Amino acid sequence: MTGAYGRRWRIGAGIALVTAIFGAMVPGSANARELGFSDAVYADDGSHISRVVPLDGRRSTVYVYSAAMNRDIALRVMRAADTSVPRPALYLLNGAEDGLDADGTEVSWETRTDLVDFMADQNVNVVTVLDGRYTYYTDWEFDDPMLGRNKWTTFLTRELPPILDSALGSSGRNAVVGVSMSATSSLALAEAAPGLYQSVGSFSGCAQTSTDPGRRFLQAVVLSGGGNPGNIWGPDNSRAWTENDPSTPANLEKLRGVNLFVAAGTGANPATAGGGQVGASSTALESTVETCTRGLQSSIESLGIPATFEYVPGGGHNWPTWQQDFHNVWPSLAKSLGV
Repeated sequence: MTGAYGRRWRIGAGIALVTAIFGAMVPGSANARELGFSDAVYADDGSHISRVVPLDGRRSTVYVYSAAMNRDIALRVMRAADTSVPRPALYLLNGAEDGLDADGTEVSWETRTDLVDFMADQNVNVVTVLDGRYTYYTDWEFDDPMLGRNKWTTFLTRELPPILDSALGSSGRNAVVGVSMSATSSLALAEAAPGLYQSVGSFSGCAQTSTDPGRRFLQAVVLSGGGNPGNIWGPDNSRAWTENDPSTPANLEKLRGVNLFVAAGTGANPATAGGGQVGASSTALESTVETCTRGLQSSIESLGIPATFEYVPGGGHNWPTWQQDFHNVWPSLAKSLGV
């Protein structure tokens, strides 16, 4: 059969394998369905769920093999409160230094916000990407000696959604939310796959990646992770930088019809700007982000594309501000997802 985005999926072949894995991992579990995963799904290119580590009755760390990157990608999956009918999916992306560290330390939506409690009674499958630090969640043109092979646009828009839709019995409606580095990514991913996401949340980003300061932000993020910015889209002035800039008029047009929410802090107070980045550092960074965001707002409004922009008084470049942003946007996200 032909599935989403023209890809064919082999379901039956892997059911027994993943059922055995799930059953072995959970004391007293009879099969994978007790964890809320209905089937094992294999793409023709080899992408598939390779391992699941249950955390509690609804939450698991799920490892999905990406054929494009030739490695397993770690995800945190929180099942909907009621799985009796197909439910939508909310994809959450972390910032540049967040996710799972080499020693297993986790800094993420789950550890830095009230996400688990806030979504406890919501009928949405929440998928947090725990991998992809310093990568901007995009397809890189070249493999990087430090950061490896990065084909995140391919993974997040083509490989992963059909696999999870089948495994979780999802409704096919999706939203994506990113913070800091991934605030830019959430826009770019929606532009790369029109129709995949009904809603996009972009918190504290600088979307103008082919011009300064957004371009310098991107390069600084990659450098901070030991990577080479030239491996993303080539030299500074190459056409690929403009083609991948989510703020160009041509790319913004692809967001028409998407429920779009963009947030930034304004007038941040160094004394209260604790969280991820702290104090004066958080304030200075968010001040620049605010300038980027107001520029993005001007561009979107000039094109007549509906969008909501929110400027949080005293908001910094940190998780407490992003938690507030998420609380603010959730009613709109839920409506677009049909919950």
